[in-house]
Amino acid sequence: MAPSQRQISNRMLTALEPADFAMLAPYLAQVDLPAQFQIAKPREKLDYVYFPESGIGAVMTVSSTGETAEAGMFGWEGFVPTATIIGDNVVPYVVEMNIAGSGYRVPIEAMRQATMKSSTFQVPLVKYMHIFATQVAFTALANIRYLLEQRLARWILMCHDRLRSDEMAITHEYIALMLGARRPGVTAALHVLEGHRLIRSVRGSVIIRNRAGLEVFAAGSYGIPEQEFERLIGSRLSNHKPA
Repeated sequence: MAPSQRQISNRMLTALEPADFAMLAPYLAQVDLPAQFQIAKPREKLDYVYFPESGIGAVMTVSSTGETAEAGMFGWEGFVPTATIIGDNVVPYVVEMNIAGSGYRVPIEAMRQATMKSSTFQVPLVKYMHIFATQVAFTALANIRYLLEQRLARWILMCHDRLRSDEMAITHEYIALMLGARRPGVTAALHVLEGHRLIRSVRGSVIIRNRAGLEVFAAGSYGIPEQEFERLIGSRLSNHKPA
């Protein structure tokens, strides 16, 4: 049975006009999205578009020599791969789930048919492409202009938005991989945030103690992409209110 739009939390699917969602609904298949599941690999043909309901994934850039870095984060607010909305079925990067969740997938051909039939179908999806590009731009800014502990504060806030829980099962190793930092540096940065009573770090988990304080500590590296989401999609990315 096709899902009802009221049953879905993914913001891209709920942002569609009801008639546009109805075109896609018969093709939506509910799927588990386990950790390390690769949604897309470089230059391999894509068959599906994914709309997460939970979990966190990353778009990872990969050099010709195998070096990787997180370019952007996605979760229940978005869809991947975004290139499919402009008709492409290959990408030059990796799209991978890092924290397990679930969601819906739809064949690329069904997306194309809906786009051809409706002039409004791709409007929220194209808006999300702009929002994601803004996030990537601010990741580049954070990597160059901000201290590791400020980048960490930004990254924790972004995870908090998508996991919608104050306690997040995130290891130091995972954080180091995503931030492109060494594990000892991440551990030291976590201690800085703990010293400011912003978080509590326990084995395999980070607990938010003061979200508003984290936003201040991130010093402008966090917030603008999230504001763009609210402005363009019309609903706050995070369901957490500042303390």
